[in-house]
Amino acid sequence: MSWRDTLPAVRGKLLCDEPLGPFTWFRVGGNADALFIPADADDLADFLKALDPVVPVTVLGVGSNVIVRDGGVEGVVVRLAGRPFAGITTEGDAITAGAGALDSMVAKASAKAGLTGLEFYAGIPGTIGGALTMNAGCYGAETKDILVSARGVTRAGERVEYALADFGYTYRHSEAPADIIWLEATFRGTPADPEAVAAKIAEITSRRELTQPIREKTGGSTFKNPPGHSSWKLVDEAGWRGKLFKATGGGAMFSELHSNFMINPGEATAADIEGLGDAVRADVQSKRNVNLEWEIKRIGRPL
Repeated sequence: MSWRDTLPAVRGKLLCDEPLGPFTWFRVGGNADALFIPADADDLADFLKALDPVVPVTVLGVGSNVIVRDGGVEGVVVRLAGRPFAGITTEGDAITAGAGALDSMVAKASAKAGLTGLEFYAGIPGTIGGALTMNAGCYGAETKDILVSARGVTRAGERVEYALADFGYTYRHSEAPADIIWLEATFRGTPADPEAVAAKIAEITSRRELTQPIREKTGGSTFKNPPGHSSWKLVDEAGWRGKLFKATGGGAMFSELHSNFMINPGEATAADIEGLGDAVRADVQSKRNVNLEWEIKRIGRPL
């Protein structure tokens, strides 16, 4: 008897051997040993409390900044989907958003409420849960600039609340325990003209559409920017823009439009995509003596 034969009862969906590729922007990757889509926060907390503590738990948002390896993901993959985890409310200068809410929808809600400071979220293709985990940011602003507090649940199913200072944020990094599954967060904006905020969001959206391969099977930024460098320039100068790399499938490449974005041009495998990133890292290290750190998260088992 395996741990999957004794999984706790749930009110949401609990599926075994569920393909994860369709849940990711790259459209690659193997199966989850078990995929849990909770009905609400209580369903999630109860499940985690009852789940054997030796079983690994991995959170998957909208899959915009992740490579799921071809061998699938061990243990339980949790996906916060649907209205219970995607709500957005405003009160005064505060916006509270569920961890499953799209960053872009939070930006739009801030415009409707006449609050500035959150417009940069229109340029981030992920969810609030991911933004909290990695201090997501772009165009000169980061999550730490607007966050007030966040609520979540631990691997043991205990509810926790963190204030901004508790995260210990640095560039694309948080000191909060990695096993916390974030449920919602509260941000603070500054009152402003709604039309002006909407115009700034439109500008960011347009800039993203012109400079990033958002119509492709892609992820977010592949590498963090090393101190004093731009990752896209390092990738470009090393000759990897548009260069096909194959490991086990049809191959992957860095976009011709933006050379810090990898794309799956057709039949790439996760091994193609991750292998491309590792090859570029090694090449840039050799040629420029600069270490490119992954910004995209890689999860699961290789084949």
